[in-house]
Amino acid sequence: MKKKLSPARKRLLYALIGSSLFWHTPAITYAEDTAETVATADQADTQAAFAAPTTAGQREFPLEKIEVTASREMLPPPYAGGQAARGAKLGVLGNKDFMDTPFNVTSYTAQTMADQQADTLYDVLINDPSVRFTAPAGQTGEYYKIRGLDVSREHLYFNGMQGLAPQYRVPVEFLERAEVLKGPSSFLYGGVSTSVGGAVNLVPKRAGEEDITNFTTGYTSSSHWGGHIDLGRRFGENKEWGIRFNGVYADGDTATDGQSRERLVGALGVDYRKDKWRLSLDAYGSQDYFDNGLISMYYLSTNGYVKAPDGSTNLYKGTSGAIRNNAVLFKGEYDLRDNVIAYAGIGKLSDNATGYVNGNHILSVQPDGTAIARTVFKQYFWTDTTASEFGLRGVYQTGAVKHQVVLGANFLDKDYSAAYNMGTGHYLTDIYNPVSLAAYYNSIAQPGKGNKTKVTDLSSYLLADTLSFDEDKVQLTLGVRRQNVKTTSYTYANTTATGAPATTTVYDAHANTPMVGLVVKPWGESVSLYANYIEALSEGVQVSNLYANEGEVLAPYKTKQHEFGVKWDKGDFANTLAFFQVEMPSYMTTPSAGSAKSIYSYDGQQKNRGIEWNTFGNVAKHLRLLGGIAYTAGELVRSNTVANNGNTPFGVPRWTMNAGVEWDTPWNQDLTLSLRAVYTGSQYIDNANTLKLPSWVRYDIGARYKTVINKTPVTYRLSVENLFDKHYWEGLMYGFESFATLGGPRTVKLSATMQL
Repeated sequence: MKKKLSPARKRLLYALIGSSLFWHTPAITYAEDTAETVATADQADTQAAFAAPTTAGQREFPLEKIEVTASREMLPPPYAGGQAARGAKLGVLGNKDFMDTPFNVTSYTAQTMADQQADTLYDVLINDPSVRFTAPAGQTGEYYKIRGLDVSREHLYFNGMQGLAPQYRVPVEFLERAEVLKGPSSFLYGGVSTSVGGAVNLVPKRAGEEDITNFTTGYTSSSHWGGHIDLGRRFGENKEWGIRFNGVYADGDTATDGQSRERLVGALGVDYRKDKWRLSLDAYGSQDYFDNGLISMYYLSTNGYVKAPDGSTNLYKGTSGAIRNNAVLFKGEYDLRDNVIAYAGIGKLSDNATGYVNGNHILSVQPDGTAIARTVFKQYFWTDTTASEFGLRGVYQTGAVKHQVVLGANFLDKDYSAAYNMGTGHYLTDIYNPVSLAAYYNSIAQPGKGNKTKVTDLSSYLLADTLSFDEDKVQLTLGVRRQNVKTTSYTYANTTATGAPATTTVYDAHANTPMVGLVVKPWGESVSLYANYIEALSEGVQVSNLYANEGEVLAPYKTKQHEFGVKWDKGDFANTLAFFQVEMPSYMTTPSAGSAKSIYSYDGQQKNRGIEWNTFGNVAKHLRLLGGIAYTAGELVRSNTVANNGNTPFGVPRWTMNAGVEWDTPWNQDLTLSLRAVYTGSQYIDNANTLKLPSWVRYDIGARYKTVINKTPVTYRLSVENLFDKHYWEGLMYGFESFATLGGPRTVKLSATMQL
């Protein structure tokens, strides 16, 4: 069933389309005369020249005639070494240099994704010490924790827009940046379906000034082969038109025992820039098919700690599934005056998942490895999302104070459906010697597309002003966003639904959420002191079919963050030290009368305090460092379960560390060697703190070699993840106590990239 827009919303969208005022406007950090530069992986060496601190965008304005020219579309250039960027696109604040940003943000470049042979967002975020994973690498979906708090696929943004990022698994071959913001994000990006711990913005590739034709062929163990083509061209008298195309096809057996996976990605980015106009159109489609099983999650509370099996263990052999994403986004901006820009955007995402795409939970694990596989079922999930934004950005000066004012609005309408057919009973298995479930799985009928089971309407309105004093040495951002959320849930449809489903839950809530951000540069451009206070209204989750109250949508909730820190930029090596506190509701499960399942509900509050150190750049000539250390102290307060008060929330390790080193060998500058260590401290499996998963550390190594063959530049890459094939429990499943996730097995990747 297709959701209809209100007459008022239709008139608004028609007016936007008719006036062609599309594109989200960046901030004034970068000057107009460099606006035509767009970063690409191949231009990283050229843009490294811009890595030193810059004051571009700063001008003097006579008070009698203020003509402040707002900036144009441009990504912050790569930092020295090319692994991270100088800044990020921070929603309504636009493109901001990290030294001018009152948040802790790290932007990973396309160069990093290519050099590390990343296939999905999971492979990129493994570099960040504040990010940990709540689903194993071989799963159908990717879920995360940032600052010890859950981040799901709904908390990803595509080119600064909510609700349009690929669902389940995110391919990265068509991305220029993956920008990780720590802390609540709804003030910056709009809406309320946002994460408390953080958010990830996915920036699509654009055509650069130079033509690009790259072809990459790759291999991943055990026998997964693929190819990726990347084409970029600019056209027109002044190269005002740009086209960037990325296509991926891969197929074969994966590192998961017996599993095969086929992956297809197609993405097109078109942009136009001339005179007062900047327009862009992004369209992508992705399909991910898997056959013969998935990596599982293991319930460990029944008999205590059990030794982890091999990371390739496949307990659901015989199952299969498919995930499909299709999205389009049109954005633009228009110069109303030299110092006023109108921006807008509208996009749509349709996705669906069929087959056995989740629920592969292993219950009652015994010390000898015997266990019970959860009831097998087939599913049909679908989502239709429409997102839009529009607003004005102005720059002006009053006396000695420069202002950057933003007035904007964001809207999101999403219909969601979950239909499934279940098998009968649970099945005995062994986590060390699995049995096939093909016979059980094949006896279940695949459901058709069901009626919607949840409808979400989000809207928000923003007013913000960044005041700059003393030649930008002091920057104060003040803002407030009016956030509205309306969610309606309907009964789950176990088979293809007919007729109108019954309403089970309706919430209609709103809140005014403020934000205060401060940046002070007391000793010049190399040191920034920053602080922020930000609030967010978040949409309540819909309870899964693991619980007796399945389908219920929990009430929206409000969260708060306090943060301060210091940033140090040496020009070729950067450090960020952040201190934070985030507060949000915690969850509990209670027995349900007349049901074997428990009830899932809110229970008090979770308070996470921590310290983060992030670093990137050149620590010495030909030596680069990417990573950091995070300390997070989580605490449960005001819990209805009195014994849990003061306990550590499940799945929140105290210490996490990532250290990636790249070294250009002195005997051959075209040969680069790399080493990465990933450490996660021990963590409780439940809020009662009855059992801990032990700490773990994994090592990855890599090498790349650049050469020229028949006048064609070629780069060879080799990487080995989990070098020593360590068997370990990686963490806890997204949103569920006691379900441990399995660390991935040793995985070998080989690739060759030809610049044609």
